[in-house]
Amino acid sequence: MAIFPPNRIGFALAQRLGWGPAFSLAAVLAPVMAERDRWPLWLPVFLGLGIALYFALPVEPPLWLGMLALGVCALAAWLARRHWPVLLPALIVLFVALGFFASVMRAALVAAPVLERPSGTMRVEGRVEEIEPLAGGGQRVTLSELVAADLDGIKPERVRLKLKTDTALNVGSRIAMNAVLLPPPQPAAPGAFDFARFAWFMGLGAIGSGMGEPEMLPGEGTTTGVMLWLNELRHRITIRIIQALPADGTGAVAAALVAGEQGAIPRNVMDDYRDSGLAHILSISGLHMSMAAGLVFFIVRGGLALVPAIALRHPIKKWAALVALGTTFFYMMLAGAPVPAVRSFLMTGIVLVAVLLDRVALSMRMVAWAATIVLLAAPDSLIGPSFQMSFAAVAALISVYEILTPRITAWRVENRGWGAGAAHYLGGVVLTTLVAGTATAIYGAYHFNRFAVWSVVSNALAVPLSGLAMPFAMAGLLLMPLGWDEIAWVPMGWCVAGVNWVANMVAHWPAAAITLPVLPLWGMVTFTLGGAWLLLWRKPWRLWGLLPMVVGLASMAFAHPPDILVDSRGYSLGVRTAEGNLLVNRGGRILRETWMRRAGPEARERWPKKGRSNDGRLACDALGCVYRVDGAQVSLVQDDGGVDAACAGSGVVISAVPIRHACRGPKLVIDRFDLWRRGGHALWLTPNGARVENVADWQGNRPWSHKPHRKKLPKVAVTAQPEEPVLEVGPVEEE
Repeated sequence: MAIFPPNRIGFALAQRLGWGPAFSLAAVLAPVMAERDRWPLWLPVFLGLGIALYFALPVEPPLWLGMLALGVCALAAWLARRHWPVLLPALIVLFVALGFFASVMRAALVAAPVLERPSGTMRVEGRVEEIEPLAGGGQRVTLSELVAADLDGIKPERVRLKLKTDTALNVGSRIAMNAVLLPPPQPAAPGAFDFARFAWFMGLGAIGSGMGEPEMLPGEGTTTGVMLWLNELRHRITIRIIQALPADGTGAVAAALVAGEQGAIPRNVMDDYRDSGLAHILSISGLHMSMAAGLVFFIVRGGLALVPAIALRHPIKKWAALVALGTTFFYMMLAGAPVPAVRSFLMTGIVLVAVLLDRVALSMRMVAWAATIVLLAAPDSLIGPSFQMSFAAVAALISVYEILTPRITAWRVENRGWGAGAAHYLGGVVLTTLVAGTATAIYGAYHFNRFAVWSVVSNALAVPLSGLAMPFAMAGLLLMPLGWDEIAWVPMGWCVAGVNWVANMVAHWPAAAITLPVLPLWGMVTFTLGGAWLLLWRKPWRLWGLLPMVVGLASMAFAHPPDILVDSRGYSLGVRTAEGNLLVNRGGRILRETWMRRAGPEARERWPKKGRSNDGRLACDALGCVYRVDGAQVSLVQDDGGVDAACAGSGVVISAVPIRHACRGPKLVIDRFDLWRRGGHALWLTPNGARVENVADWQGNRPWSHKPHRKKLPKVAVTAQPEEPVLEVGPVEEE
């Protein structure tokens, strides 16, 4: 940072502003100038701001706009290269523009046709690209090179199908079967998880369900290409581990630790891991990557050290680092290169490269460079929980240990023995869990609305067991070509069974997992910027970041969940009870869980078919329901016969059947056409009226967003039977 020498800065300020203002401004800038070595750490923050700007836009920006913004900012920075007061903000804007351009470019590169409406049962042929076993039987396959009947002129490049059969399939082979294809589902409510956006960046043009046994087509049966070969290897490893270990979840969890496939983990086991705070163990990340690199490094170095002729004449430390680097890269690719694994590989790789170059790796800079690489390569990862929670935890841990490591080292030197060693280990686990849990809690609240209360205890018990499992995992992979891998999977299964027991025990403790209020987006962003200020600086002024962090946390207190939720067909309805719970008439598991996260826990009572709810707010008959709260009355119409009464007596009408302009009395009418055009709706009721949000307005006009004007309105028959399907399109894949 020689371009900003302090003496020249002070002189330049005095010349331009006068000595008085110069001293005042210099006092403000003094902390920033004193930490010039920390400036590069802000690069991923500014890139993230540009990426966030892209996703916040209500319309999709053209590619030329991203190129123009980047070019203009780069030119401005070059012109300001000799004027430091202008250069620094110009560089900041340049990095923001770079993040924006990377997002626009990424969206353009992954653009692919997307199915717009259900296909009905049809014959589908394709090449198996990926296979994932599912809990309870069946599997999920991703097909490419699709051959299908006419889909309104749209031909998706990749399709994901859920199969009920366990027929042995090979990655790279071609299969054919009858299937129902559906567009990627839109969010169940405004602000909920947007699977359609996720599918867009994954290149998925449709999802669906296979019907019957797949037919293996002749030819093209060998796996070609590196990625297909890795997918096939991952699938074989997963199946091998699941078959070798008990079916109570032990084999599925072990497969997740080795190959990263979590689809086969039983639902109850996955819930135990989430509620106990151990879900991070199932994701191949820093814990697994560092253990794998450390084991390979010390085994290779130790083995070479046993040969004096090699150890005395060659740099065996660098050889070991090189082998460990290659092993961790293969491990990352085998797991499918998820964001936590990529971040962990980049950080571990920087350490190993530092060994090769005889340099000392700077920990916080490793995090910054890893985040920069991930954001430039996959900008869409910024808005996902994996990126946010992974980097938040690692940055917080490194920042804390930067401060505490000298004190911990001094204490360890003064206190020796097994007792001090045990205390050192236990304290490290507790501190690590507290720091990582605190750093990721707000992101968990934003995405999942859950917080694991006893995570410190569960991690102290489970992390050592998971660490013991890793050597057996490596041994199993090495022995698999010889067919002797089962002797390694069995002891690994013992360790995994112990972790499962810990997860189950802690998950059933009182208040193990509590539901948190909905966190507004602005609260999460405010907390993130404050956290970056706190973690990236070293001087006392870093504490200024605590203020926006507190404001971000306090935003949950201002969150008011909706009073009414309705899906995009008018089939599923949810209303808030007097106790703050959500009373739902019907709907699938995914929709119910999403609504509960957005609007509170589901009420235990059943939706009244005829009569009133326990609190008296909801009254129903065969034609529909009336919901009253805070002086507002809302009619929920499910049949044509209830339209006239609803329009005559309510201020708000929500109808699952078309009304159009026939209902003129109410102030607000949301009918079948509105739900079709704008997707799911959320309503907040007040004595003065209703505030409405819908999925279409929340998404904006983006490539993945709700576009009903290009679809035909499906013919539906809504009835009052709570379990009767509205739209008969065959089995639907639950994402």
